[in-house]
Amino acid sequence: MDTNVQSFAVANLRRRPVVVETGGFVVGIDPGTTSPYLNYATPLPGARPAARDVAALVAAFRERGLTPRLEFAPDTAPAVEPALREAGFTTEAVHEYLVCAPDTFTPPPGPASRAETPATDAEYTAVDAALSEAFDGVFPPSAEGAARLRRVQEGGGAVRFVRAEDGGCAGAATCSAPAEGTAEAAGVGTRPGYRGRGIAGTVTAAVTGALFAQGARTVWLEYSGEGSRRVYERVGFRPEGTRLYLILAE
Repeated sequence: MDTNVQSFAVANLRRRPVVVETGGFVVGIDPGTTSPYLNYATPLPGARPAARDVAALVAAFRERGLTPRLEFAPDTAPAVEPALREAGFTTEAVHEYLVCAPDTFTPPPGPASRAETPATDAEYTAVDAALSEAFDGVFPPSAEGAARLRRVQEGGGAVRFVRAEDGGCAGAATCSAPAEGTAEAAGVGTRPGYRGRGIAGTVTAAVTGALFAQGARTVWLEYSGEGSRRVYERVGFRPEGTRLYLILAE
């Protein structure tokens, strides 16, 4: 499965507004932000970069004022990690990822209509603000963030949210458009005041089911702690592999 997930990572970065391909790497760039979480690279499966290839990769970031950063499944390109570490890259994080297939998919009990698809600008803005709050402001709410969510939904992915009592958003999740037979669920978040109500499981199941309905063979995601892992496992996600995040400090 590592190869499918890594091939997806390549295909997904190639969807970015600006794409740079150099020395066996694909760099995906969003000109609307300098966030390293949205501007990063990944290697082609089987890539064997030389020092000059890594130097060209770093230059692609530096000339745009961006921090060199990669996300990838290391088992799919074993020569990449040593080459990057030789150039000074260090570990930002290591994440296990989970995969759900139709035969393991287990939507939670309750009406599926609890999870809604945003339609108006106000709803996309509310989802963006709620996810920012859920993730402690790592991604500040913005018009660009709301527009990015709309592009996910209208570009073949899925955005689903549970409405709060005040008409806003209590929690939400997104899932990319499929590539290489799989899709990535991400941005699963619940505002602190609404946690413990099953919202994360509801929106995770909603985006996962939506992608299966569109023909994805699997959906994968990463988790941030044992609590979230249990939520995803109840929906039908199972451990499959590891992804490595490397970054080059200033």
